[in-house]
Amino acid sequence: MRISSRAEKIEPFYVMEVAKAASALAREVAHTDRPMIFLNIGEPDFTAPPLVQEAAVRAVRAGATQYTQATGLELLRERISGWYRQRFGVDVPARRIVITAGASAALQLACLALIEAGDEILLPDPSYPCNRHFVTAAEGRAVLVPTTAAERFQLSAAKVEAAWTDRTRGVLLASPSNPTGTSIAPDELRRIHEVVSRRGGITLIDEIYLGLSHDDAFGQTALAIDDQVISINSFSKYFNMTGWRLGWLVVPDAIVPAVERLAQNLFICASTVAQHAALACFEPESIAEYERRRAEFKARRDWFIPQLNALGLTVPVEPDGAFYAWADCTEFARKLGIEGSWDFAFEVMKRAHVAITPGRDFGTAETARFVRFSTASSMAHLEEAIARLKTLAG
Repeated sequence: MRISSRAEKIEPFYVMEVAKAASALAREVAHTDRPMIFLNIGEPDFTAPPLVQEAAVRAVRAGATQYTQATGLELLRERISGWYRQRFGVDVPARRIVITAGASAALQLACLALIEAGDEILLPDPSYPCNRHFVTAAEGRAVLVPTTAAERFQLSAAKVEAAWTDRTRGVLLASPSNPTGTSIAPDELRRIHEVVSRRGGITLIDEIYLGLSHDDAFGQTALAIDDQVISINSFSKYFNMTGWRLGWLVVPDAIVPAVERLAQNLFICASTVAQHAALACFEPESIAEYERRRAEFKARRDWFIPQLNALGLTVPVEPDGAFYAWADCTEFARKLGIEGSWDFAFEVMKRAHVAITPGRDFGTAETARFVRFSTASSMAHLEEAIARLKTLAG
């Protein structure tokens, strides 16, 4: 059977390939004194808090399980609008918010609504691989622009200006970013958007980790800059609802009808039960629990990264958000007689039973030197992982 050229252009999601290998080995070592520790997947070890779980149960029992509007429950859109107002001091009208089946659906809708075949979208290298694949799936071309530690592994206005061509449609950014956990300084983000706007382009920004910012200098939504900025967000990270598959998209008023038509046809609507459950995310009790968890993620970062640095797994830029450490493994790998993060990740998996993610997924700008650690696991797991790495280093 012939596979479409569109599908053939999508590279494998290598983090999942590594995860499959780690899971297979985990079954073999599950009953030993060194079971597998998973620091490879960006999924919080916390689950939805009690009020959210209870709201889901109530929705099921009440029969509130039928389709919603394609744009989502009006009350949920209002709650999200209120969250922007309370948390960030930004007025984002509910009419501009579209509830989606996870941030993935939000990205797909944005790309399909705005990208023509052959349009080029600028992304930083390194960046989350699925973001560029959404561009490809919309028949656009993702252009990775190399970044450095000095730039916090983020694009700058100067680099956007230099990379722009007649085929460029816009930029797709992430702040905080996966895999680096770094954000774009608000002033620089404003300059980037000015460059894009002057060229008649679009600014898309993935803000799914925004709620997990640890530095007030960066923890601001790009929606404060201009109502033409398009923001992708999710209930997965800060709100700890990964498997519920619920997110949202904020778009300019003029784009809402097109996004709604696409959503009607592609998804009908996001999960109704998940939407009713998410209403409880914004209750004071839930927000207090999320803030406690955010503090726990920060505590993990503050302990873990100095430990990596001491081992020679150098983190060149301290992440200001999310739950990742982007570490240069060159020095450590040489101790093991290995070159490159791909082989290093499998060696650590095999010898220390610690699963991490090699840089291969995230681009080509020196990513062969880097591995990504997820600090979304418990402190106990992080401490045990460091102990094993110390033993491995000799």
